[in-house]
Amino acid sequence: MTRLRCAILDDYFNTTLKIADWSKIADRVDVTVFNEPFASPEAAASALKDFEIICAMRERTAFPRASFEALPKLKLLITSGMRNASIDVEAAKERGVVLCGTQWGQDPTAPLTMGLILELTRGIGRENARMHAGEPWQKFCGIEIEGKTLGVVGLGKLGAKMAGLGKAFGMNVIAWSPNLTPERCKEVGVGYATKQQLFSTADVITVHVVLSQRSRGLVGREDLARMKPTAYLVNTSRGPIVDEAALLETLQQRKIAGAGIDVFSVEPLPVDHPFRKLDNMVLTPHLGYVSEDAFRAHYGQMVEGIDAWIKGAPLRKLA
Repeated sequence: MTRLRCAILDDYFNTTLKIADWSKIADRVDVTVFNEPFASPEAAASALKDFEIICAMRERTAFPRASFEALPKLKLLITSGMRNASIDVEAAKERGVVLCGTQWGQDPTAPLTMGLILELTRGIGRENARMHAGEPWQKFCGIEIEGKTLGVVGLGKLGAKMAGLGKAFGMNVIAWSPNLTPERCKEVGVGYATKQQLFSTADVITVHVVLSQRSRGLVGREDLARMKPTAYLVNTSRGPIVDEAALLETLQQRKIAGAGIDVFSVEPLPVDHPFRKLDNMVLTPHLGYVSEDAFRAHYGQMVEGIDAWIKGAPLRKLA
């Protein structure tokens, strides 16, 4: 049997081969790991043109139609998660590429979101850095979130989880999304609000909707203008859901207290991006889904998926 070549993409932590048991397919598959993002789609195509199997991490290397056309040997593409907006599913079907996914165990995004809220309001990371640097004692005076209002944009599985965390911290929780109903709010135990009410009254606003053509730019300039000057915005969903140019201007002019952002329209975030220069912004490099537990599940299922595909019975097919 001819050996197959498998590319594992965007293993930023160089942990893929340690966190899953790739020996299960070592008798049939040669694995190559790519640790750095590709400089361009053309660079990706050049590096991957000889691989029959690709394992992709969601939200990292994209696979538009042009990518499939440039990879004639590709037969199996496995992505982390059961949905990947950066993959052209129709193009995969047309090229005869089997597209499979992996399932989540627990979603680590909500705890990270809460961490961003605590960092914005209590300055834990900033004060830790000052302590290690030997700077003067106590410089940041934070605010208490107990009794404050948490506005949740999107009340699906993750939004509901965030609502629960907010209530656990003693926050009053309200929610809105384009299709949200009062019945769903009652089911989760939060208040129903219009978009205008949420943005004008919440002390902390956290975004948890899926990126689509409808949600792109969902949080715009007018919404940010409605926020209280003491309010914070947190986005751990997808960068394009928030108008980044409007957010930058809002923060530069200090019209709101600050923002905690984990996701960006362009990732990795360019080194010279103006967001990096703002002292009223907490930035994390898309860590919402990044945990050892999650990676162990995803890569373990990728090994399982490759083995099943070779045996003619693909698992968790998306296309």
